[in-house]
Amino acid sequence: MGAALEAAGWSRVRDGSGLEIKPADGAASGYGYTDAHRRLEPEQRYPSCLTNREWELVEALFDETGKRGVPPQYPRRLLVDACCYVVRTGCSWRMLPKEFPPWQNVYRSFRRWSEQGKFEQMHERLRAMWREREGRRDEPTAAVLDAQSTRSSPQGGERGYDAGKKVKGRKRHLIVDTLGLLLAVSVTAASVQDRDGAHPVVNAAMDKYPGIETLYVDGGYAGQCAQTVSQRHGIQVQVVRHPANRNVGRWTHPEQPDLFTVPANADGFVVLPKRWVVERTHAWNERSRRLIMHHDRLCSVSEAWVWLAEARLLARRLTT
Repeated sequence: MGAALEAAGWSRVRDGSGLEIKPADGAASGYGYTDAHRRLEPEQRYPSCLTNREWELVEALFDETGKRGVPPQYPRRLLVDACCYVVRTGCSWRMLPKEFPPWQNVYRSFRRWSEQGKFEQMHERLRAMWREREGRRDEPTAAVLDAQSTRSSPQGGERGYDAGKKVKGRKRHLIVDTLGLLLAVSVTAASVQDRDGAHPVVNAAMDKYPGIETLYVDGGYAGQCAQTVSQRHGIQVQVVRHPANRNVGRWTHPEQPDLFTVPANADGFVVLPKRWVVERTHAWNERSRRLIMHHDRLCSVSEAWVWLAEARLLARRLTT
């Protein structure tokens, strides 16, 4: 691509100059919660609980009637509501309200479902419904990869120190489609570099969705990591860089404006193509207070919380 631009008369400039900062015209003054966010149906004990319409979408996944063994002591819906309450509020298991079953029963059910991949199956079912509503095919052809470092509690377990973000804890590696819906997640120690933690999550995504053709990443995955992923899976890896990156510069032409110019807002923030999608997904996850800090010893449990949080978000979308 660089040779083609040079042949067309473009030249790379590394003067460090950024984009001109202009206030956005007609920008919204702010955001806030509406009545739809505060809804509380009669069947809901708490806003985090599933409504009747939401439960109808996922009931078949948790239905265990007709199976051998002792009949369940508590309704499956009540146990799922308790798990949704924990992920949304971030409370400890022992502090579950008395409206839910004993915390020991809820915890055992959560661990069993997470090991069985129930929450991932729940998300996949709702994701397919949402993509169908948006007029998209069930199998995505493009995905976006990014990682986020978050703190860990004194509970213990695998953790490390991210010197770049100055965070001691764990790192969530997410792959999402172009709608921001989760495709694969991997949780590692924060000390694991992005390029090293990319391979497990990319392998998981490609095993589930072999139709992915393009993967968008940021500059942290450039170089050997992007080449290895591209050769191993036969996909195109596109590195989306900041338009005013001082290391690689920006393409300029004497008779045309800057190539790939993206207008900045009043604060100097630049929306980067494709990368903002996965950044928005990270923001969605942080609405669930259980995901702000890692309180679990096992990384697999942390991954299950991400699947549940994303599935809960989709269930709400599909019924509003």
